[in-house]
Amino acid sequence: MDTRRKLIILADAAKYDASCASSGTTKRDSADGAGLGSTEGAGICHSYAPDGRCISLLKVLLTNWCVYDCLYCVNRESSNVDRARFTLDEVVNLTLDFYRRNVIEGLFLSSGIVRTPDYTMEQVIEVARRLREDHDFRGYIHLKTIPDASDELILKAGRYADRLSVNIELPTADSLQALAPEKESAAIKRSMARIRLQYDDHADGAPKRPRSMPATAAKSATPPRFAPAGQSTQMIVGADASDDRTILQASATLYGAYRLKRVYYSAFSPIPHASSALPPRPAPLMREHRLYQADWLMRFYGFAQDEICTDDGMLSLDVDPKLAWALANPAQFPIDLNQAPKERLLRVPGLGMRSVERLLLARRTRRVRRADLDRLRVPVGKVLPFVSLPDHRPRDGDATPLRRQARASLRTGSAREAQSDLFA
Repeated sequence: MDTRRKLIILADAAKYDASCASSGTTKRDSADGAGLGSTEGAGICHSYAPDGRCISLLKVLLTNWCVYDCLYCVNRESSNVDRARFTLDEVVNLTLDFYRRNVIEGLFLSSGIVRTPDYTMEQVIEVARRLREDHDFRGYIHLKTIPDASDELILKAGRYADRLSVNIELPTADSLQALAPEKESAAIKRSMARIRLQYDDHADGAPKRPRSMPATAAKSATPPRFAPAGQSTQMIVGADASDDRTILQASATLYGAYRLKRVYYSAFSPIPHASSALPPRPAPLMREHRLYQADWLMRFYGFAQDEICTDDGMLSLDVDPKLAWALANPAQFPIDLNQAPKERLLRVPGLGMRSVERLLLARRTRRVRRADLDRLRVPVGKVLPFVSLPDHRPRDGDATPLRRQARASLRTGSAREAQSDLFA
C-alpha cells in the first residue's frame, strides 16, 4: 500500500478523536534560522489556540489495527474496515513535507494497540524523537498516551510532546466494563495520575542533579519541561445511559484529581455492524455543544456541576445552560450591575469574562447606566431582564420573551441537530 492510500485510511480513522486542540504550550520558533517549525502561526487548520488563532495539525493514527474490541470504536478488532500501518519514517516525512508546504503547524499522533501497550507507546514516541532530535522540529506535537504504558515511557513521551492525552472513553467504570471489557477504568486513571505526577515534578523547572568535572563548581542543568501544554482526555456522549449530571460530575473529578487542561466531549455515532448493546440512533450534536458550554461554566464561571442540570439530570437542548439556570432561579435576580461582585456578574446571561471586566473597570469611575451598556458592547437584550441600573429595573415579564423563545425552539426542534453518520 502506498503512503497516499495509508494517509487516506489513517487520517480518516483518527478524525473521531476530538482531544487535539493546540494550546497552552511554550512558544518556540525557527525564526533564527535554526531548526524547523514553530508552535505559532496561522495555516489551514482544525484546532484553535486560546487567542483564537487557527492551528493546523496533521492528525493521524500510526495504525488502525487494534487488539482491543471496544464496541463503540470503528477501529475495533472485529470491525470490517480497511486496515493500514505507517512506518515511522513515513509519519516523520509526511509531517515535515506538510510543514514545508505550509499545510500544518504540528502533529497529533495516536494509534491502535498492537502487540502490547509498551510496544505501541515506544513506536509513537520514536516518531516524536526523530522529529525533535533528528530534524530539530519545533512545532506542536500531541501524543496519545497508551493506558498502562510504563512510567519510563510516559516520562520519555512528555519530553518530546507538548501535550499528552489518554481517553477516559465513558463517564463510568460500569459503562466501560460493559462496552470495552478489555479496558480498565483504573488503568486509564493510573496513566492520568502518572502524567500529572511527572507534570508536577517538572513544572517548577527543578534542576537535575548537578554534574561537574573534578575540582570545578557544580552547574545545575535545567531539564526540559514535561508536556508543557499538560494533558487532556475525551469522553463519548450517548453511547451509554449516563445522564449529563453524571458526565459533568466525572469531568469535575478529572479536572480536580488530574489537573486536566480539557475534557473533550464526542457525541456518539452509530457504527457499521454495531452491537445491540449500543444505541441505534446518534446522540444530538446539540447535547455535545451544551456539555461544552456547561464545562466552560464550571471551569471559568464558578458554577458547580450539580446546579447546572435540570431535575432529570439533563441539560436543556433548547437554551444554553447559563440562561436555563437563570430562568430556573428567578429569586437570584435582578443583580445590581454597580454593586454585585465579579462572581455574581458572571452568572448574568449575556455577560462573559470580557464584558464583566469592562463593567468592573467602568464602574471604578462612575455609576454605570443603561446607555453605557451599548458603549461597553454588552448584549442588552439578554442582560436587561436580569439586572438593575440607576435608570432601569426589570419588570416581572421582561424575561418572558426568553421563555417564549425557548418554547419556540422546542416546538421547531431546531436545536436538536443530529450527529452525522461516521461514513457520510
